[in-house]
Amino acid sequence: MNPPLLATRGLAAGIAGQSLVRGLDLTLGAGESLAILGRNGVGKTTLLHTLAGLRPPEGGTLELGGRAYADLGFRAAARLRGLLPQQQGDAFATGVLESVLLGRHPYLERWAWESATDVALARAALVDVGLADLAARSLHTLSGGERQRVALATLLAQAPSLYLLDEPLAHLDLNHQIAMLDLMRRRARNDGAALVMVLHDVNLARRYCDQVLLLHGAGRHQIGGAATLLDAATLTRLYGHPVRMLRDGEQFWFVPEVERAD
Repeated sequence: MNPPLLATRGLAAGIAGQSLVRGLDLTLGAGESLAILGRNGVGKTTLLHTLAGLRPPEGGTLELGGRAYADLGFRAAARLRGLLPQQQGDAFATGVLESVLLGRHPYLERWAWESATDVALARAALVDVGLADLAARSLHTLSGGERQRVALATLLAQAPSLYLLDEPLAHLDLNHQIAMLDLMRRRARNDGAALVMVLHDVNLARRYCDQVLLLHGAGRHQIGGAATLLDAATLTRLYGHPVRMLRDGEQFWFVPEVERAD
């Protein structure tokens, strides 16, 4: 049996003396997805960076495919996991295709150029995100939503086994939000990959993710199946604001309570 793509045991993460999560036990296998939910500033991004190996954990163990980051090394880790950061920094007017080709760097030998296969994979990723016609454009000419889709295409070209996505729906309108989530779910199921996503929409988290990790602050967390853990009472405690459930037949949604104006 293959080891899980992502596994933590007793994981602790923090920043500036503040505990963000402690005692986290998590197992994520091929085709599975996890949403991280919580209020602003609770540590979702810091935890995601810890899972990506960019920050050392304060305790516990963290493994990718049964191996620690220290044992994998930088190149092997880059082939196994890919991170979509919350913000994209574009200091230079790079072309769209050239930017997507950055996802192929973990597979290139030193001083080597991208092969025709690498270019084909990058162009296929642009097709997947609906930007094939913009391959020759500069990043500086794109809208925020188009730039986000280029970042996603770069990750798809990298083709890791574990996708770590920090607010992947940022700057995307509704149709592109659903298209992106559908695309990533297909990629996970078809390629045997796993997804970890920081999301703000609890209804999309429930629809697209098998598991949810709720960060309550001060190191407290809950983890479990999205279908069973997410309810109005739990979300009310999580966000510190009343949440209720709206039902229409077998369908239901969570919405925040809003005071009516007099």
